[in-house]
Parts: sequence; structure tokens; C-alpha cells
Amino acid sequence: MKTAGFDGPDLSVSIAGVRFRNPVIAASGTFGYGSEYEGLLDIAELGGICTKGLTLKPRRGNSGVRIHETPSGLMNSIGLENPGIPAFLERELPRLRSLGPVVIANLSGSDRDEYTGGAALLDTSSVDMIELNISCPNVKAGGMQFGLEPAAAAELTAAVRKAAARKPLIVKLSPNAPDLAGVARACVNAGADALSLVNTFQALAIDIGRRRLVFDNTTAGLSGPAIRPLALRMVWELWEALREPPAHKGTLVPIVGMGGIASPEDALEFLMAGAAAVEVGSATFAHPRLMNEITAGIADYMAGRGIAAVGELSIRKR
Repeated sequence: MKTAGFDGPDLSVSIAGVRFRNPVIAASGTFGYGSEYEGLLDIAELGGICTKGLTLKPRRGNSGVRIHETPSGLMNSIGLENPGIPAFLERELPRLRSLGPVVIANLSGSDRDEYTGGAALLDTSSVDMIELNISCPNVKAGGMQFGLEPAAAAELTAAVRKAAARKPLIVKLSPNAPDLAGVARACVNAGADALSLVNTFQALAIDIGRRRLVFDNTTAGLSGPAIRPLALRMVWELWEALREPPAHKGTLVPIVGMGGIASPEDALEFLMAGAAAVEVGSATFAHPRLMNEITAGIADYMAGRGIAAVGELSIRKR
């Protein structure tokens, strides 16, 4: 039965002035540069694509085991293998742009100069947004080292904001930070336009047959359904922490939620917890069409309840 005055749900969302056709985004590190999934799902129907982590110079990534399954989870130690930002801009970006969704470049580095050098190149490119990765646990320098303490996070965010003044800036936060809200506030005050969380949880695996650590890098990042309730709690708590000035300078900073999303119901939980959009990651490996199904599931849920806009899904006032 059609609700009076209701013509169907509008799934579009706006984050830092960028319009997404829907709130479902392919998470960094799980979707390559988009073309790898052509023919497996309708890529044009995604809200956005967040690229595999990019650094100024090419990286070969970590040695040894890179992927290890756990009950209800997946551990990875890829190590930000990528061709470097100049090669990405030349070889990957033109095709990625032609696919249709919003393009978000995930930016990482070993030190401030590498981050800012990469940011400056991305600022003159056709990417729509930059996702500043200060949360990768699988590299020995940079990454999560910048995201554990508010001062370090603020300093790097400010430097990248200055180097890429024209691009909306999302900062990707680590669940391993002792004071996640403090890091988030510091990033917002340093110029972040939005926040995304969570990246993977730092975890350990041991091969009892060989009596050795599974990963050459000792620890690895845990993702998958096992982390979803924890990630959901962190999105909820961060939304609360950033509600009042001066944290958000009068406007609530958009949050992109992620962590173990594997169904429309999972995505709806994050949207109800206050997320403006969601990123879907490791579940795509097993079910390539999942993001299309999540989008359809959100639309069906909204249509069945007469909910006109994604922002109305939040169970708290924005």
C-alpha cells in the first residue's frame, strides 16, 4: 500500500558536498580499482568506489602469507601493494572514472612528505574525494602510527588538507586508537570534512603445526562479520562524541561506517547508528554482487516503511 504523498525512497546522499547515488561504497583494498569486478556486478549502481591504498611511490607489499581466514573473519597483511600515484593517475584512473560511481582515492604513506606529495598529485586529478588512511595496521612505517594519538593525527591531517585544498577530505580512523573520539576531534579541527571507520583490528595468528607466527609482519588486520558489533558501537559512540561544538564547528561531520557488513540488515544498522553512508569490504570477495543486493535491500526497507531519504533512517536526530 502506497503511503500518501510518498513517491518512493531517494537513496542519494551528500558527503562534504559530493553527491552519491546511494550510500553503498566499495571499501578500499577490497575492490581494486573497479575494473577487476566488471561483469560480476553492476558497478554503475554503486554509490562510490574507494581505491586500493595508494602511496606516492610504488610498493611491493608484505612478504609471506597475506590472507588468513578465521571463524567469521578474515585477516590480511597485504602491506599497501600498489603501483604508485603517478601510475594510478595514468593507467587506472581514466577507466575508473568511466565506471560511473564517485571515485575516492585512499591515500597512505610512510611519512609526512610522502603523504603530502601524494595529496598534491591527487588534488590536481579528477578523483572526487581523498580518504586519508591513518589507520592501516599492516605497514611498519606510517599508516596507523599517525592515527593512534590526536596530536599526530591532527598534524598530518592539516598537512594533507593544505596540500590538497581543492578535494573533500575523509579521514579513515583506526579502532586501535586508545582515544578514538580524541583522534576524531583532532582530525575535524585540522580540516577533515568527513570521517570513516573502522579500519581493521590489529590481530595475531599462530600456525600450531609449524609453531610459528602466520604472518611475517607478526600482526595483521582483522575484518569480517566478527568485528561488526564492535565497529557499529564505535560509529554510534563517535556520532555522539562529535555532536556538540567545537568538535563539528556547528555542522555534524558525516561519518562513513564500515566493518563486517555482509547484508542489507548490517548496512541498515550502521545507517541507523548515524552513518551517512557505508563501505562494504571483505564480504565482496565471497559474494561479488553483494553491494547491489545491499542497495536494493535498503531501498525495499525504506519503501516498505514510507521512509523518503537515507538520512531519515538514523534512530537519533542528526
